[in-house]
Amino acid sequence: MKSSLPMRHASEEPPKARSRPLVRAARMALYPRSTEATRGKLDRLVQYARAHKKALILTHDNPDPDSIAAGVALAHLLEKLAGVEAIVAYGGIVGRAENRALIKVLKLPVVPVARVVFDEYDLICMVDTQPEQGNHSLPARHFPDVVIDHHPERPDSHLAPIADVGGPIGATSTVVAEYFRASGLKVPSPVATALFYGIKADTRDLGRQTTRQDVDAYLWLFPMTDKDALGEIEHPKLPLDYFRLYHTAIERAQVYGDAVVCDLADIYAPDMVAEVAERFMSLEGMRWSLAFGEYEDNLYFSIRTGDRRMNAGRLIRDVIEARGGSAGGHGTMAGARLPVKELGPVATKRLKEDVVKDFLDAFGLKGRKGKKVV
Repeated sequence: MKSSLPMRHASEEPPKARSRPLVRAARMALYPRSTEATRGKLDRLVQYARAHKKALILTHDNPDPDSIAAGVALAHLLEKLAGVEAIVAYGGIVGRAENRALIKVLKLPVVPVARVVFDEYDLICMVDTQPEQGNHSLPARHFPDVVIDHHPERPDSHLAPIADVGGPIGATSTVVAEYFRASGLKVPSPVATALFYGIKADTRDLGRQTTRQDVDAYLWLFPMTDKDALGEIEHPKLPLDYFRLYHTAIERAQVYGDAVVCDLADIYAPDMVAEVAERFMSLEGMRWSLAFGEYEDNLYFSIRTGDRRMNAGRLIRDVIEARGGSAGGHGTMAGARLPVKELGPVATKRLKEDVVKDFLDAFGLKGRKGKKVV
């Protein structure tokens, strides 16, 4: 299968990730996302992967359904089309009950990154994150061969030999589903179900950051999904800590005009800040929602906005990266992590106050006084 996409070859024998110098490498063109273009991308990915023996696919830390699904689906493609053994690994924890159910119910083969010996892999892939993002557990001495992500392109992604990043697409699962569709392979039911749920979760049932490609992939996958499994994933049993956290959230939330801000203090799972930020966007009259909490010497932030004129990803990078943290996201949703290990309680409190002030200023609410929700 010959690709119609223009391609520059960095070398006939692709170098391994751990020894490759950081020079600009040949990479796949991104647009248009036609069937022919997708086949070309898949062809290049498979051709490159065949020169390797063992692949590590890394999700972002504390992975969400989109990241998990994209990783598992890419592993299946590499094994079936390129004959490369692949495993999927994640840093942090899988915290939300729905995300744990996704892995448990579908029996998805993902492992904590603590079990990974990076030097054993000669093909390193990233899904739903990028080298500069900072929300992943790839050691600095390594660099990915393959980067697949729907978030805005970061400069270092140019260094990966194979990169399919950026664009308006709402989920990385959509990108990998397009590869599956172009391959002609039968999609195993657990993989189809995971990809479907990845798109559903990241686009909020096709209601946020959704493109024609997301809708097409969603409808194509739906007949192949395990509907009983989907029910178990979407409605799992919830731990007691979940209800305690929401009790804290409602007590501590403050409304500043058309923004709601919630300091959750200590949290049992980093990805709960995203769930709380999402939930508070349901509060009548809100244009912005900001939630944050502390977990293992890091502050985790999540923002949501209903204002399509704003860019949540750019905003959170401006506020957090200036303080030494890492951040990422796109138009209506974004997240960040800010280390506080070296700070005492007083300094951490002051830092949180300064960050909230910067966000409120950016929201156009400078000087507003907060009012408790309850």
